[in-house]
Amino acid sequence: MNRRQKYGHGGAVRRSRVLRRLAGLLIIAAAACALIFYVLPNPFHVDPEWKGADKPIFVKGQYTGYSASGTGESLLLPLPLLKKEVDSSIRYESGTKSVILTTDSKLLYMQADKTAASLNNKPIQLRLAPEERGGVTYLPAEPLKSLYGLDVQENGDTGAVLLMAAGDTVPMGEVQKEKAALRTEATIHAPALADMVPGTRVRIWSRQGEWLYAQMDNGYAGYVKAADIAETGVKTVEKKTPAPTRAERSWDGKAVNLTWEAVYDRNPNPASIGKLSGVNVVSPTWFKIVDGEGNVRSQADQAYVKWAHGQGMEVWGLLSNGFDPDLTARALSTYEKRMRTIVQMLEYCDLYNLDGINIDFENVYTKDGGNVTQFMRELKPMAQAKNLILSIDVTPKSSSEMWSLFLDRRSLGALVDFMIVMAYDEHWASSPEAGSVASLPWARASAERILGEDAVPAKKLVLGVPLYTRIWTEKKAGGKTKVSSKAAGMDTVADIIRSRQLTPVFSENAGQNYVEYKEDGVLRKIWIEDKVSLQSRVKLAQSLGLGGVASWNRSFAGDEAWEALNGIHQ
Repeated sequence: MNRRQKYGHGGAVRRSRVLRRLAGLLIIAAAACALIFYVLPNPFHVDPEWKGADKPIFVKGQYTGYSASGTGESLLLPLPLLKKEVDSSIRYESGTKSVILTTDSKLLYMQADKTAASLNNKPIQLRLAPEERGGVTYLPAEPLKSLYGLDVQENGDTGAVLLMAAGDTVPMGEVQKEKAALRTEATIHAPALADMVPGTRVRIWSRQGEWLYAQMDNGYAGYVKAADIAETGVKTVEKKTPAPTRAERSWDGKAVNLTWEAVYDRNPNPASIGKLSGVNVVSPTWFKIVDGEGNVRSQADQAYVKWAHGQGMEVWGLLSNGFDPDLTARALSTYEKRMRTIVQMLEYCDLYNLDGINIDFENVYTKDGGNVTQFMRELKPMAQAKNLILSIDVTPKSSSEMWSLFLDRRSLGALVDFMIVMAYDEHWASSPEAGSVASLPWARASAERILGEDAVPAKKLVLGVPLYTRIWTEKKAGGKTKVSSKAAGMDTVADIIRSRQLTPVFSENAGQNYVEYKEDGVLRKIWIEDKVSLQSRVKLAQSLGLGGVASWNRSFAGDEAWEALNGIHQ
């Protein structure tokens, strides 16, 4: 037997023992790892994603990805963040590097690198000018706190900036355990972001089972066991309750019964108008933007205002854009031009003792719709400061580029005291087919779409009703029917019916009376505006809980119109 044969078996045994020992050690190591990672809390620590960022900004416990600049009274906040988290309607105009911020009662105008600013168009001086850096505009935090009621907390150790908006609330707590870990996930197996000592104050942003998502004053935010935290109360950022507007004081629970006074070449003689029973607002078409600089032409008449007030009616002067889309595009393009219009209108309101402003902008390019909304956003606080009612006329919703799509009815509804839906011209002057100016089902749909799709409060929405109709002519020529029309008032139609001894027939589809007759070899058709149609629209407004009715226009009305419309007050 050689040496290899003699000792070979023993070597194999020793190797086997070594392998068994190694396997045992591996099992022990694995068990230790399992104990660490699946039974004991994870002892490892990691840095938050924002570690190393300069002045990181947090909202509701989340890092926004934005950073502030400066500190204390010199703190600046980035405009993109403010638009995203505070007020999406903040306006920036690159041509003048200006920023326009609005609330219900305040209009703040600032420009980059200038401490000169204005509040409600009155000059003020800022402690700190807005800055533009790296293509981003930064705004001073101090005036934003006053304007929006922001709560801004800075931390000296990490530079973290914690923002809360007016009205926000968050439960507060303190660490009560000797050592509480703030973790990246709601499990003890997740790595820790920080170890919190007893007494550490935290904001509790949410709950997940036995875990809280909490944030320390230094910005660190993560999950901590609820048992480790004692709740100490609630932090609430005060939200100032705005003073009631005049609309809320004067019109709450009271229906609007407005009629427009169409003023073209000259004003009517008030003595010839007579009693407008039930009408509590007249809106004369006195004001028009006449150039691209925003200047306003006035046809206002003090005698008319005195007469209206003597009749117990408010006067809401109408401002139009002349239905000129190019002029409108220029006049609303900058803050300076919009403010020129606003200031002139407010001066006219003072001069003629007006009670409100009615805006009628029509035939506007869709791309300029945002400027229309911005104009109203800037007009609102200025009008409110003057105790004026602010209303706007809108068309029913449609796919029309120039007459409907430019109107952001949802935003406008939040800005005005009243929105008047001009529920007429369902079949307009050059319509290819004859039909009602405003059938009852169409008028209902016009109002319901705005209420449902744009969330305009019913008490703010006023139903526009026509006092005119169209006399339609259908003429056969070359095997085709040619349609034309002319507008007529209530008395004119009543005279036609009486003189021709016609008998109106109620149209179920239109919800109004209808007549037709032959004249000069052509067929005439009239969907009649009378007591029947007006009473139906009053009932429609009441059934939808609307703020009232508005009629176009006084000169088309017969005496029965005021009796019918007076029903809105019942």
